[in-house]
Amino acid sequence: MTGSDPTAPASLSEDDLRERFERRDYVADAATVTTVSLALQLERPLLVEGPPGSGKTELGKVLAAAFDTELIRLQCYEGLTAENALYEWNYTKQLLAIQANEGTVAGGDGPTATADVDSADRAEASEEPGTVFDEEFLLERPLLRALRPGTDRPPVLLIDEIDRADEEFEAFLLEVLSDFQVSIPELGTVTASHPPIVILTSNRTRGLSDALKRRCLYLYVEPPSFETEYEIVRRKVPELDAVVAAEVCAIVERFREEAFLKQPGVAETLDWARAVARLRESNSADAESADAGGESSAAASISAGEIERTIGCLLKEAEDVDRVDTELLEQLRDAAAAARDRLED
Repeated sequence: MTGSDPTAPASLSEDDLRERFERRDYVADAATVTTVSLALQLERPLLVEGPPGSGKTELGKVLAAAFDTELIRLQCYEGLTAENALYEWNYTKQLLAIQANEGTVAGGDGPTATADVDSADRAEASEEPGTVFDEEFLLERPLLRALRPGTDRPPVLLIDEIDRADEEFEAFLLEVLSDFQVSIPELGTVTASHPPIVILTSNRTRGLSDALKRRCLYLYVEPPSFETEYEIVRRKVPELDAVVAAEVCAIVERFREEAFLKQPGVAETLDWARAVARLRESNSADAESADAGGESSAAASISAGEIERTIGCLLKEAEDVDRVDTELLEQLRDAAAAARDRLED
């Protein structure tokens, strides 16, 4: 992967990587760009931790798009096994091959010639069927597919929410991340000729082993600042008025000061921004101009009613929704009003 190709991931400078992020409207701070760049240059897996909705999965998707390569995603869950992640045999196809005398469990057990058939039949009968444990019957799962993608361009292997998998699976993963190789008893050892770009994400629902962390570079994604989130919203939801976008970010920022069971992440901010934009677009034909300023409805300040009607875009726990009372709504409106001044600054 590190050959002479100046466009190979490991050969790109931080400026080149930042430019590729920019082209895909991915807002990354200096620490993120540097850490991702080092992971690419050193060909090391990158472990990305942070709260849900902070853009961890999006990083893997953006890297695949930035390098025009395949994104191979392994979604982790409790009970995930090595077989689910690596490979399985197509048992139905194997059984049919055996029944049709086109394959054996071990090669060499095919039919033998008999004295009452002619020479042509004997020659045909003496041809031993192949084993049903070869490539034809192999079902590749994400990890194996990432090790042998079929092209010279390394794929992006996104191991999503590794903290949801069991410790046994985490231990199995160490072999893959150490040498980028796995052992298949029937076929031997499979080694990646071009190691994949590996991104692991975690919501920190449990601690990961030190052994796994040692094999990775580490990046923690903090909730974005007002300025960063505003830039993200402007890029991802350009149809939303700029001032209203600032109000959206300021309100979300104020929400995050509350001790909610689940804080709204960037994903929720974008959902809400799109919802506000869509509702205002739908109502634009009937909307009246704002009174003193003569603003259009699309640029009017976010009202308490709008927040209440669309709260489901931001808060996903009933207890959190119940906490949004009149007093908090007034504080959110104050934050929105102050956002206009922050834009001018």
